[in-house]
Amino acid sequence: MPPKNKFTKEEITETALKLVRTNGISALTARKLGEKLGMSSRPVFTAFKNMEELHAETVKAARALYNGYVEKGLAEKPAFKGAGMQYLRFAKEEPRLFELLFMTAGKGVFVLNEVLPVIDDNSGRILNSITEQYGLCREDAYRIYQSLWIFTHGIACLHVTGVSILSDSEAGEMLTDVFTGLLIKLRNGGIKNDRNN
Repeated sequence: MPPKNKFTKEEITETALKLVRTNGISALTARKLGEKLGMSSRPVFTAFKNMEELHAETVKAARALYNGYVEKGLAEKPAFKGAGMQYLRFAKEEPRLFELLFMTAGKGVFVLNEVLPVIDDNSGRILNSITEQYGLCREDAYRIYQSLWIFTHGIACLHVTGVSILSDSEAGEMLTDVFTGLLIKLRNGGIKNDRNN
């Protein structure tokens, strides 16, 4: 009969999340986790099959935390801007978790039109916030969403890497400017792939 673990799976995952929040994903080792819990690394493997399973649970816990930010953003008016501002807030307040979720390779390389649903479980709801409020078809709404996400992700990466940190009002104004410009362009003939122009 395997020994009874002093910590539950959930407690170990919570501690792993704290470790990653402070030191990044590279700090998540069985030894460091054991130290943080005040035990050897062996009980970690009583609760989890291997480090890959613990890593997956830690990512799931980070994703749940991020989803709370999105939920708060989608409750704001306008919802799409609220989601973007919360994306930036998550990057500022949880830079190591943002890095884990949005700046770490691992799910493969996707064509640009496939990225958002793969990296963000909330993408459908965020897309709906555009179609519902602005009366756009899904294709046009997705083009705006995709362009704004690339722009917002760039600002978030500046925050995470410490290159530059914009205030909420500066970032909000920039997001509004880009969104307004894209919406005007869309309504005056559409957003097309202008790479050859």
